[in-house]
Amino acid sequence: MIALNNWLSGAICMAALTIALIFLRYWVHSRDRLFLYFSIAFLLEGAHRLLLAWWAGEPDSPEYYLIRLVEYALILSAIIHKNRGNGAGGAGDS
Repeated sequence: MIALNNWLSGAICMAALTIALIFLRYWVHSRDRLFLYFSIAFLLEGAHRLLLAWWAGEPDSPEYYLIRLVEYALILSAIIHKNRGNGAGGAGDS
């Protein structure tokens, strides 16, 4: 069961890092801060899953939740900045 959990954490890590690269590419083209924040959030998610797979520590420890809190705060702040019109001044900002 532990091997399956590690394998799934690795697959989620790979998917999160792929999504981070996609958002980074969108940011390079548009310079919209929303894409940069999403890229960083998914990069942190990939690192979080990597930590879960490598260390056999308790997955309910506060350190893991702190990483998730930072991820979700980044996503929330990106959405708030985008809706307020404080984007990075890209062509698509309104």
